[in-house]
Amino acid sequence: MKMIQAIIRPEKLDGVMKALGEKGFVALTVTMVRGRGEQKGIALEFRGMVTQVDLLPKVKIDLVVRDGEVDTAIGILVASARTGTIGDGKIFVLPIEGVTKVRTGEVWR
Repeated sequence: MKMIQAIIRPEKLDGVMKALGEKGFVALTVTMVRGRGEQKGIALEFRGMVTQVDLLPKVKIDLVVRDGEVDTAIGILVASARTGTIGDGKIFVLPIEGVTKVRTGEVWR
């Protein structure tokens, strides 16, 4: 099993969730986060003053998939989250050694 962590633009969340759900990836966790990457923040003008904002709002999506489903899930994430401009995000894949379902105690390894 693998955990996929995707950091995306907040405005893309609904489309990403819909696209994942249509392909059977319904179990996920969404966290509102802030971060920066290559773009190193943005400059905002407010009342004539320019302010540099280093940490931008992003959304982190965590989902656990079987090893054979990783490429499919990543393809869906890229296709539904991409705008083609800097700041679209990143996708990380991590190994999962096991999962225990709290309600039933069922263990998957």
